[in-house]
Amino acid sequence: MAVGMTDAVNDDTDATRPAPAGDSSTGSGGGAGENTETRSNTEPSEGNTVSGRSRRPDRVAERISDLITNRPGTIVLVFLLLTGVFFVGIVADEGVEGGDDQFTEDTESEQAFEEIQDNFERGDRESGGTIGQLVVDTERNVLEQGTLLRMLAFQDRVETRTDLRVESTTSPASLVAQQLDPSAETPEEMYRAVDRASERQIGAAIADADAEADLPVSTDFTPESASADVAQIAITYRTPPDAGSDFELELLEDTRQVADRIDGFDSSENVLLFGQAIVEQENEQLLGDSAALVFPAAIILILFFLIVAYRDPFDLAIGLVSLLLAFVWTFGFMGWIGIPFSESIITVFALVLAVGIDFGIHVINRYREERAAGAGIDDAMSISSEQLLVAFVIVALTTSFSFGANIVSGQTQDFGIVAAAGTVFTLLIFGLFLPASKVRLDRFRAGRRLPAFGTKPILSEGSVVARSLSVGISIARIAPVLFLAILLVFGGSIAVYGTGVDADFDTEVFFPDQERVELYQELPAPLGVDEYVFIQYLEYIEEDFEISDETVTIFIDDPDLRSANGLSAIDEALRNPPDVYVQEGREAEAESILGVLESEADSDPELETLLKRYDRSGDGIPDRELDVVYDQLFASAAGDQARDRMTTDYRMTRVDIEVDVDAEQEDAVVATQEIADGMPLDAVATGQLVIFEEVAEETTQAAIVNLILASVLTGLVLVLSFRWLEGRAAYGILVLVPVLGSVALLVATMRYLDIALSPITAPILAVAIGLGVDYTVHFMHRFVDEFQADTDVFDALWQTVLGTGGALTGSMITTVSGLGILYLALIPVLMEFGLLLALGVFYAWLSAIVVLPSAIVAWDRYVGPPEDIPSPGNAETADPKRGSSWPP
Repeated sequence: MAVGMTDAVNDDTDATRPAPAGDSSTGSGGGAGENTETRSNTEPSEGNTVSGRSRRPDRVAERISDLITNRPGTIVLVFLLLTGVFFVGIVADEGVEGGDDQFTEDTESEQAFEEIQDNFERGDRESGGTIGQLVVDTERNVLEQGTLLRMLAFQDRVETRTDLRVESTTSPASLVAQQLDPSAETPEEMYRAVDRASERQIGAAIADADAEADLPVSTDFTPESASADVAQIAITYRTPPDAGSDFELELLEDTRQVADRIDGFDSSENVLLFGQAIVEQENEQLLGDSAALVFPAAIILILFFLIVAYRDPFDLAIGLVSLLLAFVWTFGFMGWIGIPFSESIITVFALVLAVGIDFGIHVINRYREERAAGAGIDDAMSISSEQLLVAFVIVALTTSFSFGANIVSGQTQDFGIVAAAGTVFTLLIFGLFLPASKVRLDRFRAGRRLPAFGTKPILSEGSVVARSLSVGISIARIAPVLFLAILLVFGGSIAVYGTGVDADFDTEVFFPDQERVELYQELPAPLGVDEYVFIQYLEYIEEDFEISDETVTIFIDDPDLRSANGLSAIDEALRNPPDVYVQEGREAEAESILGVLESEADSDPELETLLKRYDRSGDGIPDRELDVVYDQLFASAAGDQARDRMTTDYRMTRVDIEVDVDAEQEDAVVATQEIADGMPLDAVATGQLVIFEEVAEETTQAAIVNLILASVLTGLVLVLSFRWLEGRAAYGILVLVPVLGSVALLVATMRYLDIALSPITAPILAVAIGLGVDYTVHFMHRFVDEFQADTDVFDALWQTVLGTGGALTGSMITTVSGLGILYLALIPVLMEFGLLLALGVFYAWLSAIVVLPSAIVAWDRYVGPPEDIPSPGNAETADPKRGSSWPP
């Protein structure tokens, strides 16, 4: 590729178009001493014809190009002032919104979950605000007497230190000690009980404790062996409602230091402290580590290929400044309208980068074509701007519509708004600021005899790359219809295959696996990454414990909870459950206000008598005067448990049902939703499992709707644009069809690589249309320009490949390399997005270079050119300088 993108292969481009007669500007794109020339007489004016065909005058483009050449300094100044305005928006932005909350906040299940947190969670009460977990893995039996004593010593130290604000601790050791001595209440008393017990007594106590309380130990435990590899100690802290993560991190760090001072415990070897504050801290660390790995590599690759494409430090500089302005405008726009930064917004900047690189290379390359043909600075930029602005506007409109199609989905609404705005900003900056800067720069260089660097377009007729890019023309010349038929069958097949792509959403998409972290830890500083506690903890949970979020919740908000059938409805919902739930007898294993009531009645004779008095049906469930029953329960020793299950106004309650570990999550969610819908009370299925499944369903629906909407809107814009600008509406369809094929190929690739649709990856389908149209519109628009001057379709295609193929290829390689490097990121969802975006750009380029020529030739062959295009072989209108360029 480098060979075709250097000046060495560009020596024979001067015959690509007739030289202009003269120009008022001087200079040769960087050198001095160029003869004074006037504007090329190949430009049509109103009423003129090109190759016998009347061309619709584009007065807006002409006026803009005149503005660029006549007032370049003014344009540059205005854009810099506007950049200052947008920069203020960056300073006043809305901060960062990360994690899964940004995708779940509008769902019904999430709203119910928030109601539960507001009304039942104990974090806003006097105690129990924060929970930590200490994992003990001593590579031997954690239930042997010595390790049990170490656990109790740790519990005693953290509970007796007032600055740690520890309310309570629970461990296998404390549960075993209470079996040995039921009167032991403090860790110190429990320590003595275990220390005095024999090995046989400890073994019996372990079995009893497991039968009664289910010991928090790894799954390799059996009561007969009285041994396990891993144990957990739960720590509950008294934290205020407004405690921040820094405060909680300090408590956890102090707790870890206490553990390290226990003889036989070492946080770097056999104990691991975990808490939610650590997750938040390490999420930020994860983003930082990913940035340290990805951004330098991406910048190096992008700079390298931009240097190869521009081959001029001055052109490179204005290209990079233009990209910087596009980022500032987009980011500042977010701040002004109040959209917070999030993982999904990161992808917008990748898209702005892709479109910006493409526009920049096209402007400079097209300008150099005219300069190589002999045009002066002003005329070269006028011709380039008038031709490219039309293509840029079509690309920007279609891309904005395809990106903006995501606005209809709540999950991707912010993405759609920012992406559409970023595309418009990119059009303005690269359509006005960059050309004006280039004119201003070249005038400055010409007057000061600065050395010339790269001044020629990317490709020439004799280059290896030019010949390789003509493969699409060769296919179109041999068998265009057969080729399109094969692609149609292939495209339909992969589209059907792609419909099987999964939709999934889980917090683990934001977490790397341990193997990848260990691989990156071996890198030298500063590229090496640190250890992540939450990843180690997740591995313990997955490998050693049957502990997960496999719980679903039914949230009930109904005043009829106080009516006769209030408790009976809950009991009925839990009877004869489906197999997806853990069952005890014929009831689902669940925690509910009914369970608290029945449990307390077993130890409270007064409450038991009250239940019998108000149970008319005799089924053990009170069905009248429920206010009296609730009052008695809330005043009993189980009052705190009752408040965890029901609000004090007796109209809201929660039922937590345990899901079988072998059950499919989707089946469990469906079963829970059916139970909630079937209850006579106002009930909603919720819980993390339900929320994530609901997000996955909405993601699939949004992806389909966005894809259809993007396709329809983009097709409509293309048809109208080519009809209005070129008088050929059908060309709009020809441009879109190859893009849809590339989207089908991308979806099939997702399924093949087992990449699921998520709120981050789902917009890639609509995005692929926008990026694909970028490439095909440039190709088609250049072909239309060439076809007006040359009635032979193959000569026009060759001139198109020669003129814009190099820019498209340079843009593709730069974009794919820069964005594909995201695959090196630690965060899985960013890896997947980077890979898909790179593949989408490559497929779009492939469809433009290989597929579109056959579509054009087939249309020309069987439908024919418009009536105002002369028939092939008309010597009076053919251009002899261009008619002999094919085959290359």
